[in-house]
Amino acid sequence: MFEDRHDAGRKLAERLADYGGHRAVVLGLPRGGVVVGYEVSMALGLPLDVLVTHKLRAPQEPELAIGAVAEDGSAEFDRQAIKSLAVPEAYLRQEIDLQLTEARRRVQLYRGGRPLPSFKGKEVLLIDDGVATGYTALAGLRAVRALEPERLVLAAPIIAARTASWLATAADAMVCLAEPSDFFAIGEFYRDFSQVSDDEVLSLLEAVRLALAPA
Repeated sequence: MFEDRHDAGRKLAERLADYGGHRAVVLGLPRGGVVVGYEVSMALGLPLDVLVTHKLRAPQEPELAIGAVAEDGSAEFDRQAIKSLAVPEAYLRQEIDLQLTEARRRVQLYRGGRPLPSFKGKEVLLIDDGVATGYTALAGLRAVRALEPERLVLAAPIIAARTASWLATAADAMVCLAEPSDFFAIGEFYRDFSQVSDDEVLSLLEAVRLALAPA
């Protein structure tokens, strides 16, 4: 049980102490992953940026993910869920367009529309506050992989055991503090799992930038 995302981030940073170096960068998945990533960045002295992904929602069940879309337009699907729920193709296309629009809005807000750079020769630590079904993380991993990092690490305080078993193949390494098999929702592992605002994300990104800026 973590007090909040900052507490989880500090503990995750201890596990990541052997990673990083001058060629490493932290990418947080907004919004909660940016809070966790902030603590990792500050502890390891690494720059912090964001990679935006958005889950694709099931019809009539917006909390149920049937996949995810990344800011570069690529998408990952839970094809078994889509088939079992008989999700219409027209709905899926509409949902992709809707969530991609929101992802690009966040890119504009968080990065001023700046595209992510090439990660050639760099180690990327992709961080979230928890991984349940794994599709937003998978979309993020695939989007980063296209930018050719030397090493790609997925890190989160909590990763569902059923998800970790198949998601590990999408990263060069996976780091977490626990892989519970009895997993209902990420929030059950936090005493405070309140929603993170856009303003908080912007504040944390700026705090890391100022902390790492030359004197």
